[in-house]
Amino acid sequence: MLVASLSVAIIAIGHKNKHSISLWQIPKYSYICLLKLITMKHFVLLVCYTICVSFTSVANSNADQILGEWISEPRDGKIVIFKQGDKYFGKITWGKTPGKKDVNNPDPKLRSRELIGTVILQNFKFTGSSWESGTIYDPHSGKTYDCILKVKDNNQKLDIRGFVGMAMFGRTSTWSRS
Repeated sequence: MLVASLSVAIIAIGHKNKHSISLWQIPKYSYICLLKLITMKHFVLLVCYTICVSFTSVANSNADQILGEWISEPRDGKIVIFKQGDKYFGKITWGKTPGKKDVNNPDPKLRSRELIGTVILQNFKFTGSSWESGTIYDPHSGKTYDCILKVKDNNQKLDIRGFVGMAMFGRTSTWSRS
């Protein structure tokens, strides 16, 4: 069906351009036009695929800009943010008081653990401009809050918005690159 319609199109083009095409040439021209059509489709698909991959890699590189070491606002701890799968986590790697225990933890079994090594940021997903749907554990109070993370100042500052229920009813702390 496609070859027949291409043959008719070639004959019409040949007639319009005042070129004469003999009947034995129609299959050859149909085949060439078919190859050009397939090649053009592949080219368009390749361009679309390349654009999609480019946008995905840019989005992933933006998502991973949060990775690395950050120092808390009171400068009493360092937190390393890392990625597992498509989620982001953060754990304490340094504190002003080495050996400090998690004494305010609501779980009595965890009160004897050291704060260094404790994962305090959990399950964040990149949404395009921020990291959301995660939680932050506050070792000073022993409470866990919903949280949103946003990078600012050319990736040198990290706004951490901890809240209960709605983000407007929360508090923001700003960490700095270490």
